[in-house]
Amino acid sequence: MSGPVEIVLIVAAVAYLMVRRLMGEPAQAKQMLILPAVLCLIGLTNVSGEVKTPLSLVFLIGTAVIGIVLGVLRGATVRISRRDDVAFVRYTAVTVVLWLLNIAVKAGVTYALDTFDPKDAGGVSNSLLLTLGLGILAEGLVVLYRALRGGHQVMWTQGGDGEPARTSPVLDTIQRELGRRDGRPAGWNTQPEREHL
Repeated sequence: MSGPVEIVLIVAAVAYLMVRRLMGEPAQAKQMLILPAVLCLIGLTNVSGEVKTPLSLVFLIGTAVIGIVLGVLRGATVRISRRDDVAFVRYTAVTVVLWLLNIAVKAGVTYALDTFDPKDAGGVSNSLLLTLGLGILAEGLVVLYRALRGGHQVMWTQGGDGEPARTSPVLDTIQRELGRRDGRPAGWNTQPEREHL
């Protein structure tokens, strides 16, 4: 998949994510980690064999690093609160501005490489899924860290058809360790028993 169809699908996915997060939603670790990891893998297959010169590799690494940095910054701007005993995340205006900056940087870098070396621009323009996935993954990791460190229960995934949300023993252990390191007493964030993944 490449070209206009891929761009339309990516824009639609980012718009969907932004609308959901602007309205606010419970933090789901599976959604924050697995989806961006899949985007990264698909993105890697898109660029494999396409990056043919050192210049295009430098541009690719540069856009990936910028995407990660902007993802970390976005994660730091997401508002985290507690709703129904779980972490609830909501984008702020700053988060949206950072998303727009991310898109502008990616378009600008692709245009710059096309100007310097048109034959190598294809490899970098095909890296949209990779850099997008890395940025979303960085954002998700920062949000999860902030939520766990703040004592919020983070579910692995929402339950469907009236089933309870599933949590993750790994996330619960990380949260206990963060609380212990911060000097919080045992049981500082006791939550009711839930089905664990």
